[in-house]
Amino acid sequence: MTHHGGFEPVFCTIIPPHVLDHVARHEDASVADRVARTLERDALQRTRRRITTVRPLAAAPTTGTGKPKRTIYDAGHGTDLPGTKVHSEDDGPSKDATVNRAHAGLGATFDLYLNAYGRDSIDGSGLALDATVHYDRDYDNAFWDGQQMVFGDGDGELFLDFTIPVDVIGHELTHGVTQYTANLEYYAQSGALNESVSDVFGSLIKQYALGQSAADADWLIGAGLLGPAIDHGTALRSMKEPGTAYDDDVLGKDPQPGHMDHYVKTSRDNGGVHINSGIPNHAFYLLATKLGGNAWEKAGQVWYDVLTGGELETDARFVDFAKLTIAAARARYGEGEVDKAVVEAWQQVGVPTS
Repeated sequence: MTHHGGFEPVFCTIIPPHVLDHVARHEDASVADRVARTLERDALQRTRRRITTVRPLAAAPTTGTGKPKRTIYDAGHGTDLPGTKVHSEDDGPSKDATVNRAHAGLGATFDLYLNAYGRDSIDGSGLALDATVHYDRDYDNAFWDGQQMVFGDGDGELFLDFTIPVDVIGHELTHGVTQYTANLEYYAQSGALNESVSDVFGSLIKQYALGQSAADADWLIGAGLLGPAIDHGTALRSMKEPGTAYDDDVLGKDPQPGHMDHYVKTSRDNGGVHINSGIPNHAFYLLATKLGGNAWEKAGQVWYDVLTGGELETDARFVDFAKLTIAAARARYGEGEVDKAVVEAWQQVGVPTS
């Protein structure tokens, strides 16, 4: 049964647990200990999200104005949220570059959703966008907690400041959009779709902000985030070539498949939500590059229509999502180039559409 309305906020971190688990076994104790601290903090936040799921937090009433309402807080390397208010919507640039990047990233996300899809903020009704920076010490992650964004500074060796890649900000905020729309369950294929949707729109937010076409885009998630201790890696994920983002002694090998023939069955990572998301990610890449031009237009519009259309069930599988994208393409653009490209994209990643 479809159940929407944002009652089940998930706790999603941009660095997948399987990556941190691998690093936590590193022979260098100082490296392992820093990452273990991040894992412990993430585990605590997941517990808090489960409590929120049982006792939903009532969303504050909002009135859409078509303008962002951004507030940045500073945790001061502590863990109490939201922290001290340091920047409001109408303030000039801060002396803190992290604050400025967070403010800009929230704005880039707001702009893409409003200008491309007519969506006023995360909830569609002008929800205020809050973010906390300088969370904890050496915290190697960023997350949407169901109400706001939280950014770690990274440890400076494995990972840099998490406000650097705008697609990381867009990815996490899109979990909020999913929370208020399709509300996809964070497990197995529906969870992988949840992750993939965030990667898709995170990438589109970066492309929109940079004025890049589908052909110009790098289709990487988290480029610029990896620190100097990572010798062989470009990003966290690649939509163009899933499984190639990194192959490093510290991080391990990128496990993402790009085809159903290599689907990973696992009980870890909520059934592989950060791993198998590579399959629908690659389908979107294939569609966007086939259609050409700006990916947020036709390809992004189809994905947005499915996410917000009310027909996507919370426990949807890849095949369910694929069929809805074909229907959405035909409903908006008629039968022709777009819906044929959608069918081909899913076929190329091994997801049946009929």
